[in-house]
Amino acid sequence: MVSTFPNPASVDLSRVRLAIRSLQPQLVEWRRRLHQKPELGFQEKLTAEFVSQNLQEWGIEHQIGIAQTGIVAIIKGEKSPSSRTLAIRADMDALPIQELNEVPYCSQHDGVMHACGHDGHTAIALGTAYYLQQHRQDFAGTVKIIFQPAEEGPGGAKPMIEAGVLKNPDVDAIIGLHLWNNLPLGTVGVRSGALMAAVELFDCTIFGKGGHGAIPHQTVDSVVVAAQIVTALQTIVARNVNPIDSAVVTVGALHAGTTHNVIADTATMKGTIRYFNPAFQGFFKQRVEQIIAGICQSHGAKYDFKYTELYPPVINDATMAELVRSQAEAVIETPIGIVPECQTMGGEDMSFFLQEVPGCYFFLGSANPEKDLAYPHHHPRFDFDETALPMGVEIFVRCVEKFFSRG
Repeated sequence: MVSTFPNPASVDLSRVRLAIRSLQPQLVEWRRRLHQKPELGFQEKLTAEFVSQNLQEWGIEHQIGIAQTGIVAIIKGEKSPSSRTLAIRADMDALPIQELNEVPYCSQHDGVMHACGHDGHTAIALGTAYYLQQHRQDFAGTVKIIFQPAEEGPGGAKPMIEAGVLKNPDVDAIIGLHLWNNLPLGTVGVRSGALMAAVELFDCTIFGKGGHGAIPHQTVDSVVVAAQIVTALQTIVARNVNPIDSAVVTVGALHAGTTHNVIADTATMKGTIRYFNPAFQGFFKQRVEQIIAGICQSHGAKYDFKYTELYPPVINDATMAELVRSQAEAVIETPIGIVPECQTMGGEDMSFFLQEVPGCYFFLGSANPEKDLAYPHHHPRFDFDETALPMGVEIFVRCVEKFFSRG
């Protein structure tokens, strides 16, 4: 996808205000320091300590230890009285991946890596907090900056909401971004409605009856049963989902048997379901189990089934999406600029925040093939063009100023 776009070298940062452009070295330093110390979900103690130390140094009111390692910072504008509150969300966690990049800021934690850009998200949020604190006279209202743990799993947004991060003061709207290597530097992906998909998972064990591979009539072959289930599951999207809608059913793991001439008595499979339309909630769980139950019954097998509704779809509010789009257009000046057709079947627990208050989650293009910075997310060589960092700060700051100026 990245290779189809013009060379990102044409990116012009002149629309990023000088005070934010001057933060570039600091943004890079923060990001690389975070990159060297990656931590998994709900284990982000070093990350949270780093964030808190900076906020304290800048005199920014904040609360720590929310949902274990989360932080909420509060910055109050001084331009004019306003009871409105805008939240900005950034995730902090890394992935269980061994980094293969050969860079000075490579991960120092074995088997853990920032392979999705969350180090950049945290750096952008810190830069935004610093700038807003220094320019409180330029905006009205209150800004809450939410540093969230565990987006990659098991999910930190919901426990933070349950802990009250959207209260005291009540949040009126929320925005967030994801550095996105599926788009080149100098682009922003933003749209109203569904941006990212729901994430649901299933685990199934088939119980057959093992035996000799040469005497199959004495057995219930769990491999045959599992194979038919895998094939039949593909009919859900093909024949049960309106073609105008989009959905994915993927069996990502299938394990059975130990050798050539033994019919396996058990088979296990794992899979994921993705969809945009919230009306599908509950449908796939029921339909997947119906297919598994029917095929097992026809073969005389039994099964154990577990289904997890992990994250709902990310649904952007139209008004907030337009706010982000208009401010991004004021920052991004490239031949492509704004990319509205930017949906992905990837999932994000930002969705829980968007279920509570109107908001917008958007993609900030960060790939640059000219610098060999175009590996996909979750790849052991993932990295991004750090020129995107001040662009993210500028868009956030402009959204804050515009949001409160609307009254």
